[in-house]
Amino acid sequence: MEIKRVLNNNVAIIESEGQEKIVMGKGIYFSKHAGDEIDESKVNKTFVSSTPKTFDMYIHLFSEIPYEYIDLSQEIINYAKTTLGNKLDEKINIDLTDHMYGSIKRFKDGITVKNALLWDIEKFYPYEFEVGEYALKKIEEKFDVALPKDEAGFIALHFVNAELSEGNIENIYDITKVMQEVMNIIKYSFHREFNTESVYYYRFMTHLRFFAQRLIKKKTFDDTGDQDLYDLIKLKYKEASACTEKIAVYCKKTYKYDLSSEEQMYLTIHIERLITKG
Repeated sequence: MEIKRVLNNNVAIIESEGQEKIVMGKGIYFSKHAGDEIDESKVNKTFVSSTPKTFDMYIHLFSEIPYEYIDLSQEIINYAKTTLGNKLDEKINIDLTDHMYGSIKRFKDGITVKNALLWDIEKFYPYEFEVGEYALKKIEEKFDVALPKDEAGFIALHFVNAELSEGNIENIYDITKVMQEVMNIIKYSFHREFNTESVYYYRFMTHLRFFAQRLIKKKTFDDTGDQDLYDLIKLKYKEASACTEKIAVYCKKTYKYDLSSEEQMYLTIHIERLITKG
């Protein structure tokens, strides 16, 4: 097996049967370079993407996140495939790894995020929520980090999204229309286009898809969040907050949909990430 490109000590790209693949193994690429041979028996994970865009996202994410997180993410995904019995969109590999890494890092920094949909997630998606609870258990075993139950809900939503991505979602046209309208407001607010290939753009679109789904179904967050936290976010991210207010006015006028303070807070955070990193 010949290496085409080394990303770090644990991750490399090879070409096999005319197709690029990402191959992983703990520390097996140390001191290795393009053109070197690697023992195929030492490779324990291989990723092949159906699209160049997703493959590039794999490269970006897996070259930055420690191997231990990727390894645990795959263990959780394999468990989910067995438990849920549904085909999952391949981007779950990106979503779950990225979310898990970020959640653990924030928790260690003393930051926790309340999941306003926790009760609904547990009620309407019991099997996905069980996967989320399994993930929390494995995270604690591997990293000695006891994430709050809210995170089980967030993880469950990633699997719901991975299932919906296979075309089971209702009102897909209306949801897509709402997403386009919101993105237009953001583009016009900042007079710019965004890099649709970036991980940050993909994260925002994932959030926006759920937002649009709630709007179409007329289901909003309960206002149970921390108003002081939202006020702090508005003060810190003034431009993103102003854009969120435009979106709130538009949704109220066009769809008779009221964004709760908590929903506006999450939207502001995602817009800030998009405009500064996307």
